[in-house]
Amino acid sequence: MTGPTKTSEPPRIRLVFQLERAELPRLYDELARFHKGVKRVGRLRTLAYEGLLIQQGVLKLPGQASSDAPGTIGFDGDGAEVTNGLFEPAIDDRDGP
Repeated sequence: MTGPTKTSEPPRIRLVFQLERAELPRLYDELARFHKGVKRVGRLRTLAYEGLLIQQGVLKLPGQASSDAPGTIGFDGDGAEVTNGLFEPAIDDRDGP
């Protein structure tokens, strides 16, 4: 019986998970566009990797300021304006334009 061989490559990571639309609707809808299989897994990989690059500051979003703290995202302009906009009354489009 032979033992495990030493290689310089790290072990492969295998993920199996379930995602319900109620948890993350945008991610669910994006992944549901693809039939299960290679294309769906590839899209999830791309989204995860791009998110990681943005989080680490390698990629920048439009309007994103550079930040010295790793793992943080800053934006140019008035952040209070964006935050306060969250608390404005909801837009009621039932009345039409």
